[in-house]
Amino acid sequence: MRINHNIAALNTHRQLNQANQANQNSMEKLSSGLRINNASDDAAGLAISEKMRGQIRGLEQAQTNAQDGISLIQTAEGALNETHSMLQRMRELTVQANNGTNTQDDREKIQDEISNLQTEVTKTAERTQFNKQDLLKGTFGAKVENEGTNISDFKVSYDGAAAATDYTITTEAGSGAHGITISSTSLGVSQTIDATDIASLSEGDTFNFDKIGIKLEAKVDGDYASISASNGFEVSAGGVDLQVGANGGQQMSLTINDMQASALGSASHKIDAIDVGAADWDSAQFDTDLAAIDDAITQVSEERSKMGAWQNRLDHTINNLSASSENLTAAESRIRDVDYALAA
Repeated sequence: MRINHNIAALNTHRQLNQANQANQNSMEKLSSGLRINNASDDAAGLAISEKMRGQIRGLEQAQTNAQDGISLIQTAEGALNETHSMLQRMRELTVQANNGTNTQDDREKIQDEISNLQTEVTKTAERTQFNKQDLLKGTFGAKVENEGTNISDFKVSYDGAAAATDYTITTEAGSGAHGITISSTSLGVSQTIDATDIASLSEGDTFNFDKIGIKLEAKVDGDYASISASNGFEVSAGGVDLQVGANGGQQMSLTINDMQASALGSASHKIDAIDVGAADWDSAQFDTDLAAIDDAITQVSEERSKMGAWQNRLDHTINNLSASSENLTAAESRIRDVDYALAA
């Protein structure tokens, strides 16, 4: 018989402490709904769960970003719908003005309405904003930096097909015709238009670098030698990059060309220059004006088609993000959440 130590009592006390601790752990899990409340519950599971939680929240925010992008597109497309209507009315009035039954005074009255429509086309572009960002004033197009000699003779357009990165456009120094090369060091891509294809340059001629989604359009008359330069210049995507994924490098670029009256029309004749009330306006000028309006309608149609494609793409992106978030949430739940049947 032992007097100083009661082994049976010590064993009972130890078992009671363990039971109390297990009961506390069970109560904590049952009350919180989580199997892992502290790192000591499952260190590896906690690390995996937290990584998944970060991914889930990123996916949910990416869905919101994509929805904001759709709202931006809808804002711009709604404005261009009105631009389309105004251009159609301008075309109708121009056809009316060419009727031989009209007097000079009649054509001046017709021009009054056309002038208001010309102004409103530009005002629509100027007023169309999303979160204080101009959408239709050309600031969503390509940006040119470090301009070389006479490079302003070209208009650079960016169709959004290329990745959002910087591109370098170079040509050889000296007079005469040289090829044009557009390249991106970060992407490791380049494309060249041979000199033989562009030896004679006229206003409105377009060089389409279809592999990387950039176009060069001549803005003034002259030959290609007018842009001979050795230092090149940088072209980067304007517009906005939507973060449509939970990780880096998962952006979608949106670019919108200038939709003001001064930018719409044919290469040599924009719709803001139409004046059917001019004293010397004749059938030849009618053909020029009508062609400019038709070109403007085509330009707006192309922008709206592009926006429709973007919106459809974003709809699919949102659906994919939602499915990914749902599946990842289920996986994280299996790691982190408590099974009440086992914990009770």
